[in-house]
Amino acid sequence: MAVYTTIDNPAEYFNVKLYSGSGSNTTVAHGLSGNAPDMFVIKRRNSTGGWINWNTGLTNNSYYMQWNNSDQQDNSTNNLQNTATTTTNISIGDQAFTNASGGTYVLYSWKESATAGFDIVSYTGTGSARTVSHSLSAVPNWMIVKNIETGSKSWVVYHSANTSAPETEYLLLDSNGATADFAGYFNDTAPTSSVFTVGTGSDANASSDDFIAYLWRSVQGYSKFGSFIGNSNASTGTFTYLGFRPSLVIIKGTSSSRWWSLQDDKRSPFNLIGDVLFANTNGAEETNNSNYYIDFLSNGFKIRGSSVYTNNSGETY
Repeated sequence: MAVYTTIDNPAEYFNVKLYSGSGSNTTVAHGLSGNAPDMFVIKRRNSTGGWINWNTGLTNNSYYMQWNNSDQQDNSTNNLQNTATTTTNISIGDQAFTNASGGTYVLYSWKESATAGFDIVSYTGTGSARTVSHSLSAVPNWMIVKNIETGSKSWVVYHSANTSAPETEYLLLDSNGATADFAGYFNDTAPTSSVFTVGTGSDANASSDDFIAYLWRSVQGYSKFGSFIGNSNASTGTFTYLGFRPSLVIIKGTSSSRWWSLQDDKRSPFNLIGDVLFANTNGAEETNNSNYYIDFLSNGFKIRGSSVYTNNSGETY
């Protein structure tokens, strides 16, 4: 049974849209009901192409970063137009990553909102351990920190279900690496309902560099961040309770080198859901791959594949 939520229309805060490229500067409907997105991500599906990440707080509206690499913010090609988002559309250029003729794309859009548990924070690094204020009014479950000014700096990830002491560990969005221990990212300090802490590591707090942090928390009936244990059984894979039917599921194995898999209900509208993309690579979509099958259910999701990236026996995801 789904649980009660105070969010009447989830599409006000998050939505998944598909579109086809035209090869010419254009606009694309993002699908957020009555809101302009504060962050969106675009990925080409039918060919290789970087994950284009735009958000408020970057230097201007044509700048972006890529989930799958460690580059700083960039506008070297015309992937995005220097036009602010609106309550209906985003503006895209004529390049292969966002709008090639014959290209197929997925667009994920988020509205920054304490109600929906998503916050974007800008800060300047100090090189010394420090706290950074946020506006979630709750303890974040998932945080991604990115140095936007200097290249070769990874997307540093905190997840509240990563280990029994997640503040001491980290994952990297642009890497398939297992969880690792390093105080330089989060200073071995758990986030609170008002601040998070960064250490001395240059990927999270280089002196004088500019940073963006994305923070999410679980919101009853709308979003959930947790973990499950794989069993390698495609017919009776693990069921994960959410309290609602998901629109997007992101999975990462933490104890081994595993890719970040993303599956959604627009690329695969019906169970079994087998269209999968990987955040740490620029690879094309794998379509209807039975190794990654998932059922999206009214109150959660159930693993129906046996890939080690989503369902290795005894592994935590």
